[in-house]
Amino acid sequence: MADLARSFASLQNLDYRKLWWAGTFSFMSVQMQFLLRGVLAWDLTEREGALGLVYLSFGVAMLISTPLGGVAADRLPKRRVLLVSQGAILVAAASMGVVVVTDVVQFWMLLIAALTQGVAFGFLGPTRVAFTSELVGREQLGNAITLSMLSMNGTRVVAPSLAGALAGIAFLGIGGAYIVSAAFSLVAFVLLVACPPGSAPRTDSTAKPLAEIIDGVRYVGSRPHLRRLVLSSFVIIMFGFNYVAFIPALVKGEFGLGDGWVGLISSASSIGAVAVGIPLAARADGAGVWRLMVGSGAVFGLGVIALGLSPLFAVAMLVVVAIGAGTTGYQSLSNSIALNMADDTHQGRVQSLMMLSFAGFGIAAAPLGFLAEVIGLRTAIVLMGAITLATIVAYGVRERGVQREIEQGLRPSVVHQADDEVAAT
Repeated sequence: MADLARSFASLQNLDYRKLWWAGTFSFMSVQMQFLLRGVLAWDLTEREGALGLVYLSFGVAMLISTPLGGVAADRLPKRRVLLVSQGAILVAAASMGVVVVTDVVQFWMLLIAALTQGVAFGFLGPTRVAFTSELVGREQLGNAITLSMLSMNGTRVVAPSLAGALAGIAFLGIGGAYIVSAAFSLVAFVLLVACPPGSAPRTDSTAKPLAEIIDGVRYVGSRPHLRRLVLSSFVIIMFGFNYVAFIPALVKGEFGLGDGWVGLISSASSIGAVAVGIPLAARADGAGVWRLMVGSGAVFGLGVIALGLSPLFAVAMLVVVAIGAGTTGYQSLSNSIALNMADDTHQGRVQSLMMLSFAGFGIAAAPLGFLAEVIGLRTAIVLMGAITLATIVAYGVRERGVQREIEQGLRPSVVHQADDEVAAT
């Protein structure tokens, strides 16, 4: 019982609990849209390249907006930024529902919706995590971020299956599923209104946004441990997480199954994520988090390789469960470690740089999609997993000698001192 209480410790904070529930409904909406966008793109084109283009639009939008989102998180009231971002996600979902229901949908509309959501994510992600740090403090930050990941992955158990099931019902279809997604997004918006506005910005800087972005990049670049974590995370997510973009093609094109099976395998990753999320939350602020992060990243890379080699749908389902566990462990711990390395005045921008990996994920989806058409989908997925595994192994070997300092670096002054020592050598 004591371990269970530690797992949910940050939810005792009322303000964070409001933010957590808002995130849960937002994640529910977004996860439904991810699946629906992929299914609709495949139905309209039946090309892997088209799936990649949709994610490319999302990635380009995030690439541009995420650094600005980090600046906004450091300079503006955080609830205001979250409300505007959530409102954009709501509008994108409702608009797609209308055009599908009225049978006027075209492929370019999917690209516009992906662009809109990418911009919204670019502001929402860094601000939400920075707001979490403000609400719970550094002592419970790892626990709170892990619970946020648990929330996201918990919705992934339900949302894809729900979206796939709704899309398969004749009188609802994909359009009706989009409308349900918009309703979840509306609930998230209302819950954000109930959150506190956030404290005054921690910086009185009047510099232009571009100068603030450059300052954030220099800040990370001057801290070797933080820099290596950010760069490795970028590559790992950019290539490893791209397996989700090609799930519809794998299930429908390789295994010859329908939309409902796409939702089922998408939900399978969340089973593994939820299974590790609760015990991980109890350990996320303690010793050994660096080793857990590296181990989780290795499981992630190996899982993606195994997915590309899976001969049967049932095998792929089991592999995706393992991928979900590895992804959750890596993302939760890498984000909390990176954020705890940062000073209060740079937390938003540090988180925005961590989130750029998802922009890279979207941008890489298009060339990987076209590559899959040339070398085969399975070979492309194996290649993605191999790059992921090689990156986490290289990072682990490089930082192994200072892992204790990195773990102690949950107190920023210790990490910065270690960084300075590394830089001096």
